[in-house]
Amino acid sequence: MASPSICLLAALLVLVSWQAIASDPSPLQDFCVADMHSPVLVNGFACLDPKYVNADHFFKAAMLNTPRKTNKVGSNVTLINVMQIPGLNTLGISIARIDYAPLGENPPHTHPRATEILTVLEGTLYVGFVTSNPNTLFSKVLNKGDVFVFPEGLIHFQFNPNPHQPAVAIAALSSQNPGAITIANTVFGSKPPISDIVLAKAFQVEKGTIDWLQAQFWENNHY
Repeated sequence: MASPSICLLAALLVLVSWQAIASDPSPLQDFCVADMHSPVLVNGFACLDPKYVNADHFFKAAMLNTPRKTNKVGSNVTLINVMQIPGLNTLGISIARIDYAPLGENPPHTHPRATEILTVLEGTLYVGFVTSNPNTLFSKVLNKGDVFVFPEGLIHFQFNPNPHQPAVAIAALSSQNPGAITIANTVFGSKPPISDIVLAKAFQVEKGTIDWLQAQFWENNHY
């Protein structure tokens, strides 16, 4: 029978190895530029032959210094990930510019594959995230130059409380393809829709309220 110390060591090794594979895989070479045309299906993208790689595979004239038009929730997320820069493949990072109209928000959402660190470039933002059960809100008002971290997978948001001035932020995310699940869009705008009986029970409201919400146009703010 294994001793308690051996069992504890085995449990620790399992935990450490799980953490090691819980995010984007680490590169085993200098780079692995994504071959977007490869028929090979892997977790991420197959590598382009290095002899065909050039500087443009690591570059995009993204004009992130240029203001973006916002949508009806008052925000616009311009994400630069591996789909725009193939050289990001296996490097575990991406970046986004977020524009907020006066009183605009980046509504509650989650990134299933990334931690996010956000820096305010212009204006003021009220930001926060909610933990898993028990659901505790951590929130803060950020001013120009302030930085805030949203842990991987947790629901979070940003809101511009200024009714007269826009705001701008830059976010770095710890995945080449962080993903974004906007809560309202996902729950009320899925195709096909989630049963209104299920949602009425979950939100403890009348079925007609759910039907009305599902009939709305749930616009995406990620471009």
